[in-house]
Amino acid sequence: MSLYAQRGVSAQKEEVHAAIQKLDQGLYPDAFCKIYPDFLCGDADWVNIMHADGAGTKSILAYLYWKETGDATVWEGIAQDAVAMNLDDLLCVGITDNILFSSTIDRNKLLIPGEVLEKIINGTQSFFNQLRSFGVNIHYLGGETADVGDVVRTIAVNGTMTARWPKNKLITNEKITEGNVIVGFSSFGQANYESEYNSGLGSNGLTSARHDVLSKHYAKEYPETFEPKLNDAVVYLGKNKMQDPITVNGKSTNIGKLLLSPTRTYAPLMKQLLDQHFDAITGVIHCSGGGQTKCMKYLPKPLKIMKDNLFEAPPIFKLIQENSGASDYEMYQVFNMGHRLEVFTNSNSAAAMIDIANSLGIEAQIIGSVAASNKKELLLKGSFGELNY
Repeated sequence: MSLYAQRGVSAQKEEVHAAIQKLDQGLYPDAFCKIYPDFLCGDADWVNIMHADGAGTKSILAYLYWKETGDATVWEGIAQDAVAMNLDDLLCVGITDNILFSSTIDRNKLLIPGEVLEKIINGTQSFFNQLRSFGVNIHYLGGETADVGDVVRTIAVNGTMTARWPKNKLITNEKITEGNVIVGFSSFGQANYESEYNSGLGSNGLTSARHDVLSKHYAKEYPETFEPKLNDAVVYLGKNKMQDPITVNGKSTNIGKLLLSPTRTYAPLMKQLLDQHFDAITGVIHCSGGGQTKCMKYLPKPLKIMKDNLFEAPPIFKLIQENSGASDYEMYQVFNMGHRLEVFTNSNSAAAMIDIANSLGIEAQIIGSVAASNKKELLLKGSFGELNY
């Protein structure tokens, strides 16, 4: 059993999918988000979408960094994580504007003071203000903040987004087909709208990242940051502390900053891609939970996905793998490994999409292609060799 599974988490969420298999799959079963008829207004040409997600266990990393440094600004990054993990899923079905957001924050009040709540709530609004300058309008409709120390050991930061959208502006993945190319957009680096280097980690696989990179020091000093029933052999196995220095791209930072890089939103990019190249986009995938295997869940028919020109894995993933000893097979199905957004399109349009990304400071390249097959399959090729899923 993998370390990930031994820690009580699953990249593929098999039990979740089994639990929801009898629910209505919506109007477009292959779409990245569930899409329903316009129940709110009853317009046959419009749809309703609602999406819930959050920062996950990344909030525990923020807690550790804040406790060790006193730097409460890390909670602003957690606010961005909770928003981006919702927003970037909605981007995948074509939604970029007039979105409603409600936050849900559950905390242990004995450990999480009002200062932290203020940073998260105000950080959420600041992020919305920034996105508005790119034509992406999200309306903050409040939410629920609950003191539930008997349920939550530290803090959980989540949110829900909803929107109405015209059917003729949806991306539903039904058009993904053989002959498509796949454009990957990097999760790392520094986009024009980011204030510092982004490690690319996002908000998936943080249970592994935390326990594999950070040392036993954190188990002893902060027992509230992990499930006490876990076997000690899988708890905080790494060599590092949050403030250990590390050099990336010639610049000095620390381990904590890399682990806490706010999840990059692709909203400024997708706004332009959808406005300028909507008809050329056959599908969009957010490589979140499930990493590079995520696309397999949204194929409209048996196809072979070949990703043979992937980005080189950025330093944060190499650090995690060196500490954990995880196989390449596991790394690529837990983490995004360098690109968290991929667009399925034709070869003629790919170059223009890459140019738009570059204008925003986001690296992009054709990372693969789609071929006919008698089954759904995925092939990854790189310096690691070949991986088949």
